[in-house]
Amino acid sequence: MSVPAGLAIPATVSAHDVPPDTETFDVVVVGFGIAGGCAALEAARAGARVLLLEKAAVHGGTSSMSGGHFYLGAGTAVQEATGHDDSVDAMTRYLVASTKDPDEEKIRLYCEGSVEHFDWLEALGFQFERSYFPGKAVIQPGTEGLMYTGNEKVWPFREEIPPAPRGHKVPVPGDTEGTKIVMDLLRVRVEEAGVEVRFETGASNLVVTDDGAVAGVAWKRYDESGVVLAPAVVVAAGGYVMNRDMLEEYTPALTRKLFALGGSYDDGLGIRLGQSVGAALEHMDEPFITAPFYPPSSLVKGLIVNKLGQRFVAEDSYHARTSYHVLQQPDATAYLIADSDHMEEQRMPLVPLKDGYETVEEMEAALGLPEGSLVATMARYNENAARGEDPDFHKHPDWLAPQTTGPWGVYDLTLGTALYAGFTLGGMRTGVDGEVLREDRSVVPGLYAAGACASNIAQDGAGYCSGTQLGEGSFFGRRAGLAAARLSAESTEMAR
Repeated sequence: MSVPAGLAIPATVSAHDVPPDTETFDVVVVGFGIAGGCAALEAARAGARVLLLEKAAVHGGTSSMSGGHFYLGAGTAVQEATGHDDSVDAMTRYLVASTKDPDEEKIRLYCEGSVEHFDWLEALGFQFERSYFPGKAVIQPGTEGLMYTGNEKVWPFREEIPPAPRGHKVPVPGDTEGTKIVMDLLRVRVEEAGVEVRFETGASNLVVTDDGAVAGVAWKRYDESGVVLAPAVVVAAGGYVMNRDMLEEYTPALTRKLFALGGSYDDGLGIRLGQSVGAALEHMDEPFITAPFYPPSSLVKGLIVNKLGQRFVAEDSYHARTSYHVLQQPDATAYLIADSDHMEEQRMPLVPLKDGYETVEEMEAALGLPEGSLVATMARYNENAARGEDPDFHKHPDWLAPQTTGPWGVYDLTLGTALYAGFTLGGMRTGVDGEVLREDRSVVPGLYAAGACASNIAQDGAGYCSGTQLGEGSFFGRRAGLAAARLSAESTEMAR
């Protein structure tokens, strides 16, 4: 049976077949999103002659579409200015505790380098606003520089680890395209550092030597094609949310009535290029999927039930964690219930209002829930909330309130009714410097990966924090660029 086109692994090009006059660079970077841009900049600043290939006509990639959250902590200038204590230890413990299969060495390095990375980002030419947004939102509505974007204050994490907000947002209002300010500055810095950037030019194949080392890339630009050699290649070509064949193979949930968060070039080619030289893949079956039901924050004080009339998640969880649990329920069906005291007008209506009901019994019957189920669930929730307690799911007292004032509104969180959106998280297995690893954890010589085509800290929706992909993409992109430059310098020294 033939392999679907979207799963096809590109053939490699033998270094023997490359003409002797082929142009050569120290480092080639594939993809000019946040990870590729940071890799190229650091490689160039380390003295490497760098070529950056971008399939699109402009820089930015999917990064430029995002709102601009960077997950940073351990005592950044914004945390200090807003009175939020944080430490390397607390940040590390939280990420280890909330990550599905934590790579503790990577997490520790990320946390230890977080403040320096914050400073590095600001040195590109912007400043995170020294202000804090205390509400529940997907992203700060204004230009506030800090908010909680994970489950730090959610049980069980808050019990053992001092919570701190780590969602640092660039100073752009709104929830989209905030990162563009960073990408525009990154382009200026990349050009200042002497990186050669070629737009509308995509990598198509990897060049390999007889001993399996990556030694360059084949490229394509319209009807032109060619090869460029380099002892180090960094692949930062995005995820695969626009590749239907890969979604069906790895994350079929992303094919079900969802809005894909990504750009047209998130086709998984970077991952398949890695596969062509033996790269192992990790966490490919864990997408990020969400349908936020807030703001307003008051809705978080309501309760969420499944089609059996039972609660199943603490409603103050980060929206992707809540959505993760919704999708585990029978028929991926769930309802958010709020009373008249907490039903402010929704400002992010991805979860539509189903209807309003004068009594709990009427609501239970209209939703087709088992007789007596919702009545019992709400009675227990309200009784405990009145005492500031939630023994069932340990919702934080800040978000507990009895829902006793009729009429009651029901928001439909069911998959296919609510507008769920998602993107991919898995990718090539990498080491702490972005080096691509095989199944046996040996290194693919000469190949590095960063960003959405690499697997690092972000692994599933239940543990995801907004800002992790921009944070880890830029952080590990920098490390990959520096490592690639070192390898190139060593190769040059050996050749002498």
